[in-house]
Amino acid sequence: MVDTQKIAAVLRRATESGDIPGVAATAANADGVIFEGGFGTRDLKTGAPMTADTVVWIASMTKAVTGACAMQLVEQGKLSLDGDIASVLPELGKVKVLQGFDAAGKPMLRAPKRAITLRHLLTHTSGFAYDMWNANIVRYMEATGTPGIISCKNAALGLPLVFDPGDKWEYGISIDWAGKAVEAVSGQTLDRYMQDNVLAPLGMTDTGFKIGDGQRQRLAKIHARGPEGLVSTDTEIPQSPEFHMGGGGLYSTVGDYLKFAQMILHGGAFNGVRVLRPDTVATMSRNGMGDLVCNPMKTAVPGATNDVDFVAGMKWGLSFLINPEPLPTGRSAGSLAWAGLANSYYWIDPVRKVAGVYATQVLPFYDAKAVETFAAFESAVYAAA
Repeated sequence: MVDTQKIAAVLRRATESGDIPGVAATAANADGVIFEGGFGTRDLKTGAPMTADTVVWIASMTKAVTGACAMQLVEQGKLSLDGDIASVLPELGKVKVLQGFDAAGKPMLRAPKRAITLRHLLTHTSGFAYDMWNANIVRYMEATGTPGIISCKNAALGLPLVFDPGDKWEYGISIDWAGKAVEAVSGQTLDRYMQDNVLAPLGMTDTGFKIGDGQRQRLAKIHARGPEGLVSTDTEIPQSPEFHMGGGGLYSTVGDYLKFAQMILHGGAFNGVRVLRPDTVATMSRNGMGDLVCNPMKTAVPGATNDVDFVAGMKWGLSFLINPEPLPTGRSAGSLAWAGLANSYYWIDPVRKVAGVYATQVLPFYDAKAVETFAAFESAVYAAA
């Protein structure tokens, strides 16, 4: 019997102290779920409790699910990892590299030195960036009137590259484009493809781009941390989007997302359903970027994110962050992980066969209190597992 009292105590303490408004978290080992719980409130305005089945915006935790969809299509020969992606997305054959701005503030653009591939998109080595970590993209958007990605408008994808494909790593809108590639070769919208081929097979009934009536009853508000403390907001992803944001549009629960994590943990199959081949999961779980490493992410939009500094040498697989060395929490070298903008986090440890999912709903990203609580949760899970 796994003793989970210490795991619960860590999360309860963080909400009772006011460090975070509410948190839902769950974890599994090789045998199955070992912990699931919710603590604190999902809305500071109403005081509604956060429960294990509270619905949260998982933001960039969407990326791994979109990556899994793309890799299914690689298995089927409909997408190529290393071929020119312009063969399925012609608009990516016309993308230019931003070199800077002229004296009048007009963007200066040039043709890229090489073609973009699906591997570039899934590893964030394509040259695409996010405005919140790139001041030149902020400036470009202001100069051209390009909307932000969270608008879910097609025009938001019309950004230039900030370097040549394959030259370095920078976190950005790459996996939104991977979602467009899934649509192009499957003939389905991303939400429908994902539902039919990943979410429904895994029993992820609370996960989707659109918040259903039942989910809305359990939806957590996103809170903003400002000088006055935490404030409940009405921030929400557009519910009738022009495109489904494969890089960050999903709502889910920690329990639903754990099913996805367990599928990866078990080599592509879970609960008797195979979603990906074992060799595909092995490929996704390995360094996919060669000698490149993940660069620290310095904020250009402080209201959205804090600085994110990585442990040296971090790598990116085909839609996962990979730590090359063991972490103090107990996480093994070669584990997979990532996060969502409103401070949701997960990890998948293929060595110890442990996975965990943790979600609060706080902006800006990489909030010190939220991250500290996540690390304490992860350490407690390893101590119990």
